[in-house]
Amino acid sequence: MNLIGEYLRARRELIRPEDVGLPDNGHRRVPGLRRDELAMLAGISTEYYTRIEQGRDRRPSPQVLGAIARALGLDEDATAHLHALGVPAASRQRRPERLRPGLQPLLDAWHTTPAYVQGRFQDVLAANRLAVALAPIFTPGTNILRSVLLDPAVQEFLPGWQHRIGGLVAALRAMAGPDVDDPRLTELVGELSVRSDMFRRLWSRHDAKPHVGGGVHRMRHPIVGDLELPYDKFAVTDTDGQLLVVYRAEPGSPSADALALLGSLPEESDRTTSRALRRAEPRR
Repeated sequence: MNLIGEYLRARRELIRPEDVGLPDNGHRRVPGLRRDELAMLAGISTEYYTRIEQGRDRRPSPQVLGAIARALGLDEDATAHLHALGVPAASRQRRPERLRPGLQPLLDAWHTTPAYVQGRFQDVLAANRLAVALAPIFTPGTNILRSVLLDPAVQEFLPGWQHRIGGLVAALRAMAGPDVDDPRLTELVGELSVRSDMFRRLWSRHDAKPHVGGGVHRMRHPIVGDLELPYDKFAVTDTDGQLLVVYRAEPGSPSADALALLGSLPEESDRTTSRALRRAEPRR
């Protein structure tokens, strides 16, 4: 499989010649930059660039990849992804997805803070009770990307979900890196490619950007109403891309009151929420 070639073709097709100061005579057979144009911008020969894109040179130097990345205008994350694709398969090691010891007790100790741990392919590996009460998509064993793309009830729970999908797909690509033959990734991408036009379109762009840091999520809960919750994502050390996701509410805000109410409800309410949010869950 020619991973670098697939990535480079996808990226150069997204660039308009005028964006990089090249003329566009309107007589192009393919979208984006031609190979010779990208090679010129990168300062390498067209023949050498063609060998890289066609997979005939599978170990281009970091210097060459850096020049190509600059010519494509790749940001830091996309450049790192390109370099990762150039690492020989024999030097990569894949470790089984396991929850780091001590994380579940830590989550359980946070009674007023929804928190969960997600794996490199956005499978929920662990969660505390308040996270599951907030949304059943945070139940261990659930894949977040799959649920948001395919479950109409989850989409109703997440207003503006369409604007989040691009980031989730780019994060999946970044976390997968060169391990595109991983059985779990193959299963997930295969299902989503068949069932979601939106996923197919976004996956074909080859965007790659780790989903770390923080932001704000807006949720429409069937019991406590609308919430606006800041969140932070922290990399879990000594794992292959696992993230600890923690939600909070601004003190004194309506969302803080709603979250406190949700935490005070009996566990039966968790099942009520689950039934409400999964009433339209598609069958696998």
